[in-house]
Amino acid sequence: MTKIQDESPALESGPVPKHAQLRAILLERIENTLAPHAAIPAERKLMTQYGVSRSTVREAIRQLVEEGRLYGVQGKGTFVAGERVQTDLHLASFTEDMRRRGLIPATIVSSFALVDASLEVRAALGLGANARVYEIDRLRLAGGIPMAFERGYYKAELLPDLESKDLTRSLYATFATEYGLRIDNAEQTVWAETADAGAAEILGVTEGAPLIVFRRTSSAGSASVEYVTSWYRGDRYQVHMTLNLQHQP
Repeated sequence: MTKIQDESPALESGPVPKHAQLRAILLERIENTLAPHAAIPAERKLMTQYGVSRSTVREAIRQLVEEGRLYGVQGKGTFVAGERVQTDLHLASFTEDMRRRGLIPATIVSSFALVDASLEVRAALGLGANARVYEIDRLRLAGGIPMAFERGYYKAELLPDLESKDLTRSLYATFATEYGLRIDNAEQTVWAETADAGAAEILGVTEGAPLIVFRRTSSAGSASVEYVTSWYRGDRYQVHMTLNLQHQP
């Protein structure tokens, strides 16, 4: 990967803070020199190269990470962010969504269990007391790069022997072909949060990195099938919406 290689003079004190000067230098390289996913120098090298403190370097990098221009990978360093994958809000599986954008999707199943449904899950799926659901954790990748982590709950009564199916492929396709359940409607809520230590490790980002969170209840006809929460990397994903003025009668 391309790295910044420059013997630059120390930054000068003045009206523009040193972290802002360093941010501008790094941004210029990101926009004009460095390829997506190229590594930038380690903190110590930047400190020596520009004659600044560690806190100055970290502040410059923090701002660029928050702006989606850089991303960190724990234990490896900081890299130039690639172009975000954009999605319009619509009903489709992750696999279908990524393929439509020319990306190769992949899935790693990290856990599968048959569990007692919590009160929250029972309410979302319309289940009674003592109901059992499948709990499935999956890491979703696009082009070999982690894109999202999801935790889903699925009605066990509608999906017998789900554990014997290939859970690395599209679950929506499996529901349709194996169980005759075509997911055709859903309710979804979207919000933003920052990655805690656990999410950061799973998604390969730094703690505090921005995430886009989707929570969806999906149904086949009138039968609720899925209640899933997905945490997408904010540096790799964005949402597009078309808005129209709603006329009042």
